[in-house]
Amino acid sequence: MNSYTHPLSPEQARKLRALLETLGFEFSAKPYTIFFAQKNSLTVAAYEKGPKVLVQGRGVEEFVQFELEPKILGEAKLGYEEVHSPEMFESHFGVDESGKGDFFGPLVISGVYVDRGIARKLLDGGVVDSKRVTSDNRIRALAETIRKTSQGLTETVLIGPAKYNDLYEKFGNLNKLLGWGHARVIENLLAKKPGCPRSLSDQFADARVIEQSLFRHGRKITIEQRPRAESDIAVAAASIIAREGFINWLERKGKELGLRLERGVSASVKETAKKLVETNGADVLREVAKVHFRTAHEIAPNDYAAPPAREQWIKGRHQRGV
Repeated sequence: MNSYTHPLSPEQARKLRALLETLGFEFSAKPYTIFFAQKNSLTVAAYEKGPKVLVQGRGVEEFVQFELEPKILGEAKLGYEEVHSPEMFESHFGVDESGKGDFFGPLVISGVYVDRGIARKLLDGGVVDSKRVTSDNRIRALAETIRKTSQGLTETVLIGPAKYNDLYEKFGNLNKLLGWGHARVIENLLAKKPGCPRSLSDQFADARVIEQSLFRHGRKITIEQRPRAESDIAVAAASIIAREGFINWLERKGKELGLRLERGVSASVKETAKKLVETNGADVLREVAKVHFRTAHEIAPNDYAAPPAREQWIKGRHQRGV
């Protein structure tokens, strides 16, 4: 293991700094960190966002097991995952998506199969939920590890913006579109691993949304959804694969357009969208962005309708039974 990350409370961050001082770590200033410390080839960074700790380098496993867990976190997890989460090591698919909240780019839904052996190798390889990885290069390296470890039992459905916009208009809401995409990934994985008994994903809608989208031979699999499913190694691996597909698409399309397509819905995202519309017309947004976002209406109000007010949207959800 050469990388480990875990959420911290502010009090735990203070205790960790004091511990590192007693252990002889040297501190230096780094952007976005509460502190950054290094001793020999081992680094420990406490990031402001979270907060969270990231341990990297040589000796990660020993530091986590003998210093971080017993003295700061107060629990022993590393190496005991099979005790704390035995279901994570049973055969199942993990499914997750990327790009759902980003104006530019596709919706990417990925799935990964794990059994006991694959799960252990992924954990030992440092695979974590993609939201805990800040480097694109690290995402790509982990994705390669996952593909090799899972023996090809991964699957991705990338829904580019043009297709996404057509499907969104057809389905009428995001949950149905997500359910359709998850079902396609599960079906494709079942073609590779027909005997898999269950699939797990983060909770975004009633499980029936996925079940109703499955074709006949996929309807025997158990569909599980739960909050924070990314703590499961299969779902975490799926999030990495999906994230890789998303960032690769943004990078490739940005080069074609000669513009940097940023993530999220920030002011710089809106500025880029304005430049695209000024140069290519409003229709270009259907090819690069999710036009049901309010951002599309703000950029081209005559071409894209404003989303319904939140009260109206909630009422419509209940009427559709979503």
